[in-house]
Amino acid sequence: MKVATWNVNGIRARQAQFCEWLERDRPDVVCLQELKAEPSQVPPQCQLEDYDVFWHGMRAYSGVSLHIRKGAFPAAPAFSHPDFDMESRIVQAQLGNLVLASVYVPNGGKDYPAKLAFMTRLAAWARRVHEEGKELVLCGDINIARAERDVHPRERKPGIIGQRPEERQLFETLIAGGVVDVGRALDPDNDDLFTWWPPWRNMRQRNIGWRLDYVLASASIAARALSCTVLADFGTSDHAPVVMATS
Repeated sequence: MKVATWNVNGIRARQAQFCEWLERDRPDVVCLQELKAEPSQVPPQCQLEDYDVFWHGMRAYSGVSLHIRKGAFPAAPAFSHPDFDMESRIVQAQLGNLVLASVYVPNGGKDYPAKLAFMTRLAAWARRVHEEGKELVLCGDINIARAERDVHPRERKPGIIGQRPEERQLFETLIAGGVVDVGRALDPDNDDLFTWWPPWRNMRQRNIGWRLDYVLASASIAARALSCTVLADFGTSDHAPVVMATS
């Protein structure tokens, strides 16, 4: 199974790159964030016939989608949204005993309490999925650097949103609900593992960034992970895709 996540920062701006990427890598599951488009605004060339897809977006703001390659799983996906969804920020699909989800956590700049509330409910939802005996793969832009090492030293700023202790504690609560941070589990000693870079002063080329984009998976799935790669050289979004491959 190959699962990919990418904050595209506007699907219309990245439509050609999106098609190129899917044609090249053929992931079984694709989670997109920050579509900045209503479903009717999604370019026709992004509607790939060999994927079941749910576009969940708003005009010029937020938005997520979930793409599942036809034939990749025995069951057909049943798409829905958890009851804490706000601003088109999460879509899920159930395929038998497996739950897949694409999530875009608020960055908190406009409404910090709303970000904390969303993370609290996301963590409770993940725990509930596991309590129901299901497996979970949760992908997306969490908008939190999980630990200090997930921010380049030049970008570490006490009190800045995305690095605050209460945000990181909520992230750990999410992890405690039964998921593994696959990227970090497979690359535990890498202090240069980032997925987002400020879009100025060649920060991406210099790899001065933050790790904000994650593949989180049930332990049973994470144990089969062979790789979880940041495609740092791909695309013109300020975020890079992250791709997990399992046996």
